[in-house]
Amino acid sequence: MNIQRALFIGRWQPLHNGHKWLIDQKLSKGISALIAVRDIPPDEKNPFTTEQTIEMLKKVYEDKDVVVISIPDIESVNYGRGVGYEINEHVPPSDVGFISATSIRDKIEHGEDGWKQSVDKKIWDLIEKYII
Repeated sequence: MNIQRALFIGRWQPLHNGHKWLIDQKLSKGISALIAVRDIPPDEKNPFTTEQTIEMLKKVYEDKDVVVISIPDIESVNYGRGVGYEINEHVPPSDVGFISATSIRDKIEHGEDGWKQSVDKKIWDLIEKYII
């Protein structure tokens, strides 16, 4: 299909409600999304493989107009003038702006269930399967 999509690039480690809020800024306006997962090796800050991350994103957005892809790791995002698309910054409200993937990973590591309030329940099972 030759439709324009809003591009979101990230590690999504793990996908949380702050990430969802960001993506929903475009989806709620009827704009399709393209979520690009940076292909990076797992480590303490990125506990999921690229394939596991893509699986979680697809599960959360299975009923939305969202395409999820893997891209090579990037050093920067660059653009020239008049390229035919916008660059948008979305500042989240306080109810999701505080969410941190690092904090979620720390809670999981310490056996705390508090992480679940910041993550879509559709992927609790996958997070538990892959990281716990």
